[in-house]
Amino acid sequence: MNPGRIRILAVGKVRKSWVREGLEVYRRRMPGLSIVELRDTDPVREAQAIRAELRSDEQLITLSEEGRTFRSRELAHHLNQSGSDRLAFVIGGADGLDPALRARAQWQLSLSALTFPHELARLLLLEQLYRAQTILQGGPYHRE
Repeated sequence: MNPGRIRILAVGKVRKSWVREGLEVYRRRMPGLSIVELRDTDPVREAQAIRAELRSDEQLITLSEEGRTFRSRELAHHLNQSGSDRLAFVIGGADGLDPALRARAQWQLSLSALTFPHELARLLLLEQLYRAQTILQGGPYHRE
């Protein structure tokens, strides 16, 4: 898993300073990872903007409460075996993702059975991606 080949396409802006600070911690730890913020409108327009941002060589992964849940080690190995060098994680807005976009995803990820604000979901996703990276590299960050 190469953080330089991971993008997060997120609907909405991060307004809370403590979330921005947390995101910056993980961005420094994962140089090359990029986050694209998209305008918060309605699911259909958001899906159009997401499709316009997607690269043809990226594997689309949407975050959804209906998605698959993983333990951290399972997620690390799943990402490592994804079959693609480039991954695009999509976090929708308050009204969720357009069903057609979700159907286009190679797989859906659920961070929890709970629902989180998009800002917090973004922070949780970055933490789990960093954790997956350290698991795959054999680093000391992840402890069981």
